[in-house]
Amino acid sequence: MRHRNGLRKLNRTSEHRQAMLRNMCNSLLQHEAIKTTLPKAKELRRVVEPLITLAKEPTLANRRLAFDRTRDRDIVTKLFNDLGPRFKARPGGYTRILKMGFRVGDNAPMAFVELVDRPVPVATESTAEAKQD
Repeated sequence: MRHRNGLRKLNRTSEHRQAMLRNMCNSLLQHEAIKTTLPKAKELRRVVEPLITLAKEPTLANRRLAFDRTRDRDIVTKLFNDLGPRFKARPGGYTRILKMGFRVGDNAPMAFVELVDRPVPVATESTAEAKQD
């Protein structure tokens, strides 16, 4: 039985795993989409989604909790000013994991992790003209 075995170890020490997930969380919140392996993506979901839920209620205590978990002031600002209001009406499920096949070197399953309501980049006139030529 798997009772109380709640996380993937990912062949790392706890300090390394915590630092890696914190860095991946910061990258995902900054760029709103990242590419990683499938097990890391599934574990990253458990780190990012509670932070976005925390950002839906913009109190000082929540900001301090978010800073404690991310250790990045710019990410906390984006989280509370942009992402929290964007996901205010959504009750959960802020991330999407798309499988991308297997990595060439070691055949590891790859995944694309993105925030659900990510704004679509708008093509400017110069890029639209370049595509037509």
